[in-house]
Amino acid sequence: MAAGATLRLPAALAAAVLTALIAYASLFPFDGWAWPAGRSLADLLALPWPRARISFDLWSNYLGYLPLGLLVVLALWRPGRSLVAAVLASTALGAGLSFALELAQQFLPSRHPSLLDWVLNSGGAATGALLAVPLARSRWAARGVGSMAQWFDAGSAGALLLLLLWPLALLFPSAVPLGLGQVGPRLLPLLADALAGVPWAVDWHAALLAAATPAVAPTLPMQATITALGLLAPCLLAYAVVPPGWRRVGLALGASAMAVAVLALSTALNFGPQHGLAWVTPAALPGGLAGLLLALLLAPVPRRLVAGLGLVAVTAGVLLVAQLPADPYFAQNLQRWEQGRFIRFHGLSQWIGWGWPFAAGLWLLARLGAAPTIRR
Repeated sequence: MAAGATLRLPAALAAAVLTALIAYASLFPFDGWAWPAGRSLADLLALPWPRARISFDLWSNYLGYLPLGLLVVLALWRPGRSLVAAVLASTALGAGLSFALELAQQFLPSRHPSLLDWVLNSGGAATGALLAVPLARSRWAARGVGSMAQWFDAGSAGALLLLLLWPLALLFPSAVPLGLGQVGPRLLPLLADALAGVPWAVDWHAALLAAATPAVAPTLPMQATITALGLLAPCLLAYAVVPPGWRRVGLALGASAMAVAVLALSTALNFGPQHGLAWVTPAALPGGLAGLLLALLLAPVPRRLVAGLGLVAVTAGVLLVAQLPADPYFAQNLQRWEQGRFIRFHGLSQWIGWGWPFAAGLWLLARLGAAPTIRR
C-alpha cells in the first residue's frame, strides 16, 4: 500500500487548518471593506507589481504555501491514479487561493496586494506539490505511514485536529507557560459592561468585575501545576485514541519537544532569538517535567479511564488559569504582539488558545459517552 492511502485524512485536516491560517493572515484585520475608488473590475484583476521588496515578506510568502502544496497532493492522490494530476491540481488550488486572497485584499485599505506575492505563493505551492511525489511513491514512507496510521482509532479525526491546533494555541503569549483558556480577563468585563446600569443586576455586575481581576498573585506551586496540566492535557487527549503502550511514550515525548519549541519561538518573536528560553521560569521547568512524568506513568492506562482523566486535567487547568491575573510580563507580551509584524497571526492564535481547552473537554466528554464501544 502506498503512503498516500493512509495519509489522506490527516493531510486533508492539516491542509484545512493551514488554509484557514493563510486566509486569516492574508485578510486581517477584516475591517474597512470598500470598493477601491476609481477602479474597475478589470483593474482589480490586474495585480500591481510592488515597488519595495522586504526579505521577510518574500520568504514568508514562498514558504507559507509550500506545506499547503504538499498536503493537498497527499489529500487528493489515490493509489493507482496519476500523481501528475494531483500535483497539477494542488498547484492550481494554491495559485487560485492566493489569487482570490490577493484580489480580496484590494477591498481592504490596510492591505497591499501584489503580483509578486501571487508568484511566490504559487511557486511555494508548486514546490510543495513536487516534494510530495517521492513521499507518496516511497515504499519506506508507505511502511512508516501505514504503521503510524495504526496508532490511532477509528473516529479520531477530532482529536487529531485538536492536536494539530495545540501548537498554534501556544504561540499566543500566556500568563503562565502552557496555561490556555484564560478568557476571564476579556469576557467577564464585557459581561459586566452589558449589565451596567441594570437595577436588578447590581450584585452580578460587582461580582463579574471582582472575578475579572483576581486579587491574589499565583504562587510558584500554582504556576507549576498549571504548566503540568497544560502538557498533560494534550497527552491524555492523544492517549484517548491510541492503544496503551510505547506509542504513547513517543507521543508524550513529542508533545514535550513541541511545547519547548513553540514556547521558545513565541518568546523569540517577542524579545529576540537571544531570549528564546526566557519562558523557563522557576515554576515552568518543574511543572513541565511533572507533566511529562505523569504522562509517561499513565501510558499503560486503558483508553476509557484516560479519557476521564483527560477531562479532569482540562477542567482543572481551566479553573486554575481562571484565577490568574494579567501580570505585567503578560501585558508586555500582548503589547509586543499587537505592535509587531506578527499581528496577523495574533487574533487567530489568541482565539484558539482561549477555546482549545473547552473544545478538548467537549471532545473528551463525547468520547466518554461512546467509551463502551472503545477497545482497550
